[in-house]
Amino acid sequence: MRVARENSHNTRFVSLIVSVATLGGFLFGFDSGVINGTVDGLQTAFDSTSIGTGFNVASMLLGCAIGAFIAGRLSDVIGRRAVLLIAAVLFLLSAWGSGVATDATTFVIARILGGLAVGAASVIAPAYISEVAPAERRGRLSSIQQVMIIVGLTAAFLSNYFLAEFAGGSQAEFWGGYAAWRWMFWAELVPAALFLILLFFIPESPRYLVAKGRDNEAQATLSRLLGEESAGAKLAEIKASLAGDHQPRLSDLVSSATGKVRTIVWVGIGLATFQQLVGINIVFYYGAVLWQAVGFTENDALKINVLSGALSIGAVFFAIALIDRIGRKPLLFAGSLLMTAGLAVVALSFATGSLVDGELVLSDGAGLAALIAANVYVVAFNFSWGPVMWVMLGEMFPNQIRGSGLAVSGFAQWTANFLIIMSFPWLLTNVGLPVTYGFYAAAALISAWFVAKLVKETAGRELEAMTG
Repeated sequence: MRVARENSHNTRFVSLIVSVATLGGFLFGFDSGVINGTVDGLQTAFDSTSIGTGFNVASMLLGCAIGAFIAGRLSDVIGRRAVLLIAAVLFLLSAWGSGVATDATTFVIARILGGLAVGAASVIAPAYISEVAPAERRGRLSSIQQVMIIVGLTAAFLSNYFLAEFAGGSQAEFWGGYAAWRWMFWAELVPAALFLILLFFIPESPRYLVAKGRDNEAQATLSRLLGEESAGAKLAEIKASLAGDHQPRLSDLVSSATGKVRTIVWVGIGLATFQQLVGINIVFYYGAVLWQAVGFTENDALKINVLSGALSIGAVFFAIALIDRIGRKPLLFAGSLLMTAGLAVVALSFATGSLVDGELVLSDGAGLAALIAANVYVVAFNFSWGPVMWVMLGEMFPNQIRGSGLAVSGFAQWTANFLIIMSFPWLLTNVGLPVTYGFYAAAALISAWFVAKLVKETAGRELEAMTG
């Protein structure tokens, strides 16, 4: 009876930690998605060209790349929770600054601050969850991060839609004499403040505490997570995996035996990069622009975004149900193949269109095919590469190099994201949608080969058993 109570208590404690940590994922999604409905307002307010608009939208991603790299290393110095606290403050500053910006420079600075927060949350939240979750449930619990990212995206889409609907358009005045697009950014202040407050109620990662020699604190946290009987054994395992020779450092990514970057690091970089090369954030960042470009109204385009968000949430729950049963690798491989098919149909549908007054117009059949295929693609991404890539990055590296591995992989992920987002307005204008989406389809197909040849399964393995 006592064991049952302890297990129940441990489950509640883990659930609390996961709930708070994944608020970082919600803000990651909200901050990424809110830009979707503000592009027209930004273009008018700052009188931007297509390249200028691309930079305004993609500027956050510069911060993301830097934030992910710094956060991975900084989490080894000051702790996982401490980095998330810094991210929460940056989310608040970015939301406020983006809304009050009166020129492109101020806006870009505010968005870069948000990017630092998103980059930090993207790599540290799943790693933190992996370090407190039981091995048999680690995949499911870590995947909740992706659910919250999509919930955040969907919340941003809904918020944008209703604000634009009530105001009469994203550029129309909504409240207090401010345009609706500014309130779209300010809506983020509420969840950011909640995240900051709740972080004070969860503990630091026990793996970090052991690395810093704070064994008593680690023992106390492990006792709450695993129970008194198991805490001592787990503490000994963690200490053994860290080897006790030195504090984690970036140079650990290079094998002392070969003098070359460890294979596991290249796999992490590959996973992170392919997740962006398939073009998923074009849908999230430019969804409204994309669907308007093929004939949908602004109102209909925002509704399509909401539909995509809802389908994404369902797809992630599908991944949660399977990730610890069939493993990470099968989900990645199946997702790659289905994304390839969906993107190919989108590219072919766009290829059938014709230009009317400079606008791409599709037949009713081609438009419907593109819409269905795009949502198949979104579903495929969100039951595979969306959640699974972040789960694997959070767990695949040995304890000694987890922070450093996350740093370089996160930097690669957000750099690829920046290049894809920055290039899209130019590609849309100069190359066209068929060729652009054909490139994303090719990347998805190559990612299937990458998974089959190089990715190793991590399901069910303790973090202390990870090698590389």
